Amino acid sequence: MNTTTTTQTYSTTDVQNVVRRFQADLKMIADSTGAISSEDVANYVHDIELLAKMGYLASIDVTLLNLGTEVRAACYTVDTDAGGLVSSRPGNAMWPRVTIPTLRIVISYTSSYDHDAHQAMSGRLNLTWSTNYDDTSHASLNDDGGRNYTSGSYGLKRKDWTK
Repeated sequence: MNTTTTTQTYSTTDVQNVVRRFQADLKMIADSTGAISSEDVANYVHDIELLAKMGYLASIDVTLLNLGTEVRAACYTVDTDAGGLVSSRPGNAMWPRVTIPTLRIVISYTSSYDHDAHQAMSGRLNLTWSTNYDDTSHASLNDDGGRNYTSGSYGLKRKDWTK
């Protein structure tokens, strides 16, 4: 009989540290594109941090669209065993300002975000999140590298795409 043990070696402070790096990215994206306000950034970050601290966040996909066409994207995937990753500084090349910008932010949940968890989070989130069926494969964009944000063994692996 084989057994395995896993130990969580990150704290809520680690989650906060990593989410702050995501927040810096999102603020830069908002500023350079003009697609969302600083208040919008704060609301997104609040919800993302809360979901991450509860263990419900699996990924965050941020896509800049111009009239419905993808221009640039970044996907942040949660890694709860990120101790071996090298952490990068937040930042990215300036995202372009387009004619009619829309910033689509899609979050994916872990399997532990069930009906009971959803009910428990009711009223604690700043935004109303709805089911999204958009294609987030970014097939129309080119792979543009990425970076990692880590603290303890908690991390976000960012993958970037551009035109």
